[in-house]
Amino acid sequence: MLSSQNELFLLLMLITSGVGLLGFYTLVLWKRKLKLSKLNITQSNDTEVPYIRKAEAQIKKALNDRKKTTKNAFEAAGFYHVSWAEHYLKIKYALLIIGLCTYYFLLPTQSIEATQHVVFIAVWVLICVVIPDVYLDARTKQLRSKIANKLPYLLDLMAVCIQTGMTIESSMSYLSKEMAAFDVDISYFLNKTNERSKIVSLEKALDELYELVPSNEMRSFVVTLKQSLRYGSSIYSILTTLAKDIRELQMLGMEEKIGKLAAKMSIPLIIFIMVPIIILIAAPGIMRLMQSV
Repeated sequence: MLSSQNELFLLLMLITSGVGLLGFYTLVLWKRKLKLSKLNITQSNDTEVPYIRKAEAQIKKALNDRKKTTKNAFEAAGFYHVSWAEHYLKIKYALLIIGLCTYYFLLPTQSIEATQHVVFIAVWVLICVVIPDVYLDARTKQLRSKIANKLPYLLDLMAVCIQTGMTIESSMSYLSKEMAAFDVDISYFLNKTNERSKIVSLEKALDELYELVPSNEMRSFVVTLKQSLRYGSSIYSILTTLAKDIRELQMLGMEEKIGKLAAKMSIPLIIFIMVPIIILIAAPGIMRLMQSV
């Protein structure tokens, strides 16, 4: 069994972890509210509803929005058919609490110091809370870069479809089926945008697509299609020009990375080559000086 001091310390650590998780969840909700305010999405100010019911409605809405945000995060990371995505936070924090409680009640030895308790709790929190989010963020950035690199080819194909007489919706539906064999990601997003356009307007579906894949290339694509829908301008020449511009921007970005490569290579050159050479040159003189002293 644990000593009384260690039990008190672990209990305080569990309480601190719970308070920290509650604060983290509050911070996430606050950031989402701030993002919605930037997008000019206002909520209802119905004063006739009693305060308690209004608070319950706000909590339910926040939980539903959080589930939707989590599901969108999985889709943005490339996990399209995960049934437990909306329960991701529950699973993550349940594993955290189960692990801490198991460590608290089943630890048999008394010789473990307080610093070792801190190390274990920190590592377990890192595994359960931080690492899954870091992995999702890495997958999201990788998928975003992949779609941005392949977007010019999609624009060319869509321009050809529109030139043959298809509408924007029919071209997206056709390309989502044809591209499923060699690019599942673009096919999924096109199919989802096309399905959403049947429920809401195409402009709203394009905005949702940009929220899932926020990049400069996707923003240009969405703005171009929305302008064509709004003003009825010719879309073929605009799509081909946009594809050309995106390729030029990607080429400029690649040239910039190549230009920075020389400066980055100088760091290992200095550390692994210049420093040993200086040591080899200076070592004999220093050894003679030490022998003479």
